[in-house]
Amino acid sequence: SPGIPLDIPVLQVARSRGITIIGELELAFAAVKSCLPEGRQMPKFLAVTGTNGKSTTTTLLYEMMRAEGFRAVLCGNIGTAVSEVVLNSGVIDPLSDNPAVDFFIVEVSSFQLETIDTFRPACAAILNLTPDHLDRYHGMKAYMDAKSRIFENQNETDFLVLNADDAHLMKIAASLKNVSPAPNVLFFSRKQRVRGAFIDKKKIIIDFDEIHAVFDPEDFIIKGVHNIENAMAAALMALSSGCCYHAIDKTLRTFPGLEHRLEQVRMVKGVRYINDSKGTNVDAVLKSLEGFTQPVILL
Repeated sequence: SPGIPLDIPVLQVARSRGITIIGELELAFAAVKSCLPEGRQMPKFLAVTGTNGKSTTTTLLYEMMRAEGFRAVLCGNIGTAVSEVVLNSGVIDPLSDNPAVDFFIVEVSSFQLETIDTFRPACAAILNLTPDHLDRYHGMKAYMDAKSRIFENQNETDFLVLNADDAHLMKIAASLKNVSPAPNVLFFSRKQRVRGAFIDKKKIIIDFDEIHAVFDPEDFIIKGVHNIENAMAAALMALSSGCCYHAIDKTLRTFPGLEHRLEQVRMVKGVRYINDSKGTNVDAVLKSLEGFTQPVILL
């Protein structure tokens, strides 16, 4: 379980005896990789982590891939364990002629990443890094190191999506310049032009390799600057994984958002009530408030 810290005595003893310790995410990935019947193509893992925005971005990506017609499943830190989905999908069943999965769309926490070994997503994203779980980690560097494990097994055929407006992530990007093999890095930014996704004249522009696309946030149901970032990250991951423009655009125009995340409750006498109870740290609340131009009463 990702809730178990790795410094408890029983695990320290296990390590001293040379016993390998893995978590549920690694177990699921290893099962797919090692138990896949001969000749069957391995489903791809698309993984999203970060301090805030993971669930919205992961769900957006899932909806985009489904809109394209891919057989995708949503799992991980967002709800159903990856291992449960792998077990029930027929992917590792040699008697299953048609396992119903092309992509595992996985929300990944830093706790889960502490206990991987071979886990390798075809595309991974780190949305942002702000101080969090510091009761578990001995400082921000340890937290960053745990999040960075999401790409440690990637190579040049894989994609890594990073927030160019996040100073911690730019340090990580700089460190990759001296690493070989390294993933193909794409960026998203609200403040600057980057290789990946950026804002120009209030439009989202996507530009990398031979891919060019434009999306208008005014057409989105979900609002807020943080949701623009989530949309950019999800679109980059979808486009780099074979999803077409129209499936992405349709999803962004129709996605209603998730419960408790800037969820519009109702309008009463000209006052709009919004449920943002998933804003469980300061940075998440600040990002939510940044998207409003009208006066806000924070309860």
